[in-house]
Amino acid sequence: MNAPEPIPSIDTLIRNAKVFNNGETPVIEDIAIANGRIVARGKDLPHTDATEVIDASGLWAMPGLFDIHTHYDLELEVAPGLPESTRHGTTTVVIANCSLGLAFGAQRKDGADPIVDCYARVENIPKTVLRQAADQVNWNSPEEYLKHLQELNLGPNVVTLLPHSMLRIEAMGFNDSINRDPSSDELQKMENLLRDAIRMGYVGMSTDALPFHYLANQPNCHKTIPTQFAKYKEMKALTQVVREEDGIWQATPPKDSVVDTLKTFLLTSGRLFGKPLTTTVVAALDVNNNKKLSKMGRLLAKMLNSRFINGDFHFQAFGAPFKTWADGAITPLSEEIPELRFLNETDLEDREARRAILNDPDFIQRFKAMWLKGKQGFSIARLKRILDMEDYAFHRTLAEMYVDVCPLTEWEGKDFQSLMDRVLAIKAGNTPQDATEKELTLVREEFFWIADEADFMLQMLRSFDTQLSWCTTTANSNPQRVRELIMDPLLLPGFNDSGAHLTNMAFYDVNLRCLKMAAEGGDNDVSYMVKRLTKDAADVFGVAGGTINIGDQADLILVDPKQLNQYEGEANVQRVFREEYQHQQLVNRSDNVVPLVLINGHTAWKDNQFGEKLGKVKMGSLMKKQRGVHTATQDEVALA
Repeated sequence: MNAPEPIPSIDTLIRNAKVFNNGETPVIEDIAIANGRIVARGKDLPHTDATEVIDASGLWAMPGLFDIHTHYDLELEVAPGLPESTRHGTTTVVIANCSLGLAFGAQRKDGADPIVDCYARVENIPKTVLRQAADQVNWNSPEEYLKHLQELNLGPNVVTLLPHSMLRIEAMGFNDSINRDPSSDELQKMENLLRDAIRMGYVGMSTDALPFHYLANQPNCHKTIPTQFAKYKEMKALTQVVREEDGIWQATPPKDSVVDTLKTFLLTSGRLFGKPLTTTVVAALDVNNNKKLSKMGRLLAKMLNSRFINGDFHFQAFGAPFKTWADGAITPLSEEIPELRFLNETDLEDREARRAILNDPDFIQRFKAMWLKGKQGFSIARLKRILDMEDYAFHRTLAEMYVDVCPLTEWEGKDFQSLMDRVLAIKAGNTPQDATEKELTLVREEFFWIADEADFMLQMLRSFDTQLSWCTTTANSNPQRVRELIMDPLLLPGFNDSGAHLTNMAFYDVNLRCLKMAAEGGDNDVSYMVKRLTKDAADVFGVAGGTINIGDQADLILVDPKQLNQYEGEANVQRVFREEYQHQQLVNRSDNVVPLVLINGHTAWKDNQFGEKLGKVKMGSLMKKQRGVHTATQDEVALA
């Protein structure tokens, strides 16, 4: 057999990797990269002319991973390298989810500041950070925004949706967008702007219907973001534009109404509306106190993708325990419960306002009734709690709430139930042997009055406010059920929610956690999961990428399967200070799991260090909607 022809001018040659690509059976191969492209794959490729040779023996090579749901719109302006995702092997991100984004600029007018007003509570980002970002905005249209994105020194590639809340503001003005329906002219303007945006490269539109996404400006703190004021007629008209332009609709369900959920998501139907509308919905979760939701979600996906409905519907699956942190009462979970939401309506920095609320007798009465609902006596609420069918995602179970950071450091790492038991013991004169004088003083001066768990929770919020960080897991507690969700061909893994909730979530590594769970089933399951996190994601969003075939852009990562097997995402959450935000942030550290990340052939991450050019030169690109590309995943429809 003749030796293979030399391949000239190789920038990087990866040798002896187990290659996972597009669902194919993995093979041990070399991969040659030149000028940002894959130029050769095969056994024993010549390497004498390669600038860099990387021995990948024992490692997996695969396309860079897609994060199909992020809120990186703001971080791109201050840290376009997106380091907290890049280090975990993410090479493409989708932005402008949940109806929020920067496509129309700052949109400051008549005293409104939409970026601050919409993002502050929905994504739990401090107003100071948001105002600094809005101050830097120098574009005013979707076209100008695309040009701006193309000029950034992107790390990962960027895919952008057109955000419906901002579209509504653009057509109606901020105040009217949260107070009335659009006129026929305003609706037509929205349709025209949306159509033009998709034709210039936006992949589709994002909307939001979750009932706990509220505004952060007075006097509108009791109102939800603009997208939630859209009625069915408006949604039908706008999704029809997306359908006609072969775009994608990203949505969240109106979770409190089965009828509204079904009616809304039937908009995916090709049988009812001419052709299928590619629809992706956040998110399929195994909610701890309502197990029926994940089953209903999978049943809904099967029905909507059936031949009878003829939809193209993709619930986004979340591949990790849904663990969230709270700064006092400030947490996404609070927005669902009116009594906690009332505390969230205050500015993050306004401790005195929250203290006044927490000391108000009427509020105390309402708070105690909420906290103890379903926990005492016999009632429908009690029965629903016993059967894991509660209305709220937040379970209000002290034994499952853990102190992370607290001014009383002795309490860190302990659950709220054990802490309440300590307080009651001290009150009764049964002082624990390890009690410190500082703890005893706090209990005697501030917790002396508590009689039940509602009192204890109130006093925790009074005493510590946002200096108290606590965490709880409200969904995906059962690893086997999580694996079932992410492996379901009717669901789409890759949801990370990166860039949001600075001190409330840390999910940048969820794609790696998906790979780890898939690996339990061997190479075939790993190959399947790699395709789901790469090529299938690219197809659903209608963009190029997701493979490492010859000629493809060299977005490629190496994964160490031994390190992946040992990796525990829950144990690798850290609290760091981000210079870009001048603020703390919860992040993940998966060091050694991903030895190499290449974006367009550039070294973005290698051997636990960022490439020296990450964020300083343009690596990734703006990935525009590919015109005429059919995004439906036919094997999913067949399986349904």
